[in-house]
Amino acid sequence: MFFAASLLSYALLATTAFAANPRLEGRIARRRDGAHMSGPMRPAVGGVSNLIKGNTSQVAFSSNWAGAAFELVYGTFVVPTPKVPSGKSTSGTYAASAWVGIDGDTCGSAILQTGIDFTITNGRVSYDAWYEYFPAFATDFTGIPISAGNTIKLTVTASSTTAGTAVIENVSTGVTVTKALTSTAKLCMENAEWIVEDFEEGSSLVPFANFGTVTFTGAQATTASGSVVGPSGSVLIDLEQGSTVLTSVSSGTSTVTVTYV
Repeated sequence: MFFAASLLSYALLATTAFAANPRLEGRIARRRDGAHMSGPMRPAVGGVSNLIKGNTSQVAFSSNWAGAAFELVYGTFVVPTPKVPSGKSTSGTYAASAWVGIDGDTCGSAILQTGIDFTITNGRVSYDAWYEYFPAFATDFTGIPISAGNTIKLTVTASSTTAGTAVIENVSTGVTVTKALTSTAKLCMENAEWIVEDFEEGSSLVPFANFGTVTFTGAQATTASGSVVGPSGSVLIDLEQGSTVLTSVSSGTSTVTVTYV
């Protein structure tokens, strides 16, 4: 199946206001220089063979993704305040990213996506909004402050195999940012995702934050013919690093839930 002309995804984000700090400013500067990337799904090394915590759909394991891959998706989610993982230094920096996108699962040549990073540094939490047309690096949106309790709408539209639009709207404040994107890399138009990711900075994954639970609700997928389906029966992707499974993922008729375990 192929994507319909437009892909709409909605996000309800509960965020925490955070004053600028040198670590965040440095991260933004590195992203401008091409340091931050949300990439295709990486298969986990030595994946666990059993289903995790009662998942009943097909389960795959990845070192950087957790979520459900599907054709075309709509949904809302709440982003909780990230925490330092158990046993880790409280003086470190930990992050994760929640996003919606086109391709990246069975098609790794290009991904059109937009989302929110959540980071905790020395006990302080920050959020930033971004867009990306992989294989190009992610770029931060500017002019869209995000505070606790804000309702955020994410929209990704594929107008062709080489062009699309990323939109993030802060419904609570009325601020919207939009970016039209083009690339020589062609979308396969095979997948849409609800994903929580351990993204890359430089050449390695960032230390992964304990994000609690991200639940995508009202999730639907639409095909080019206009058929609407839900995520039930989609492939669930659990994030595994160093033989440790860090997430539990489940899906329902119109929900995808990703929990840090």
